[in-house]
Amino acid sequence: MSSITDMNHPYVLAIHGGAGTIIPSADHQIEAVYHAALKQATAVGEIILANGGSAVDAVVAAVVALEDCPLFNAGCGSVYTADGIQEMDASVMDGSTLAAGAVTCVRTVRNPVRLAQAVMEKSGCVLLTSEGAERFAHECGIDMVAPEYFANEIRMAQLLRARTAAAGAQLDHDGGATSGDPIDPNQKFGTVGAVARDRSGNLASAVSTGGLTNKRPGRVGDTPIVGAGCYADNRTVAVAATGTGEYFMRAVAAYDIAARIEYGHLSLEQAAHQTIFDKVSALGGRGGVIAIDRDGNLAMPFNTSGMYRAWVREGEAVHTAIFL
Repeated sequence: MSSITDMNHPYVLAIHGGAGTIIPSADHQIEAVYHAALKQATAVGEIILANGGSAVDAVVAAVVALEDCPLFNAGCGSVYTADGIQEMDASVMDGSTLAAGAVTCVRTVRNPVRLAQAVMEKSGCVLLTSEGAERFAHECGIDMVAPEYFANEIRMAQLLRARTAAAGAQLDHDGGATSGDPIDPNQKFGTVGAVARDRSGNLASAVSTGGLTNKRPGRVGDTPIVGAGCYADNRTVAVAATGTGEYFMRAVAAYDIAARIEYGHLSLEQAAHQTIFDKVSALGGRGGVIAIDRDGNLAMPFNTSGMYRAWVREGEAVHTAIFL
């Protein structure tokens, strides 16, 4: 990687691939597949930062890599709604300007996070939904795919199990164990996200999800809601959340961390821990966040037994983790 020259801030990047009740696998090769996917997505974002690119471009690229990996509940790995289709959400926020873009309930956009970035940069809007979002994607030349692109036998089996159980909307892999999945399918929260600080000191966040297995069509969680699942402000912090979306929305979780830092003068570690363990947990919510503050400090608290995550600092190797 190139060295620091005229920019004063060593870059930092972190990603997550969802949180939940992690079950250690007897077959470590299974877990190794997840570690490899996390490392690869981190490397994609790091290349941009190492070449002097922006935090926004880095987090979008990292999330695109996760959307293109069927292991995670976003993009081609998205779960099915009760109607047997995929409805995906995504958001991006630029901490240098507080500009943000988000999309909900898109069905034929290959990489919803790219569309969210386009909404931020080209639409004059913050949030576009459903058909309007897809129309804008066509206008911008965003890569579109047929619904069959998202067909996934494992995800369909999850939907059928959820329907049979009459259990309603299920979090990611709910509805019965999938062979080789190290996360308990009944306790898995499927969102992917990335946060970064670039060499100019700018912060950014990006998040993407397929939502809930067997969810009510039109349901929207915290992922595309600025301040709930995604937030970035150069004065404080960049945050990407994963968990029970309705609770993160009610807690305004991502912004709550920024507010605790700005108004309460807490450290990043204190602010993130209090938001997850005192506020989200008190409501009954489960999940976690990845967060990088203006000084490049990193926090990744979660109140589940694990969270897929990876991180890298300039001049250091990429680290990956699943368990506590």
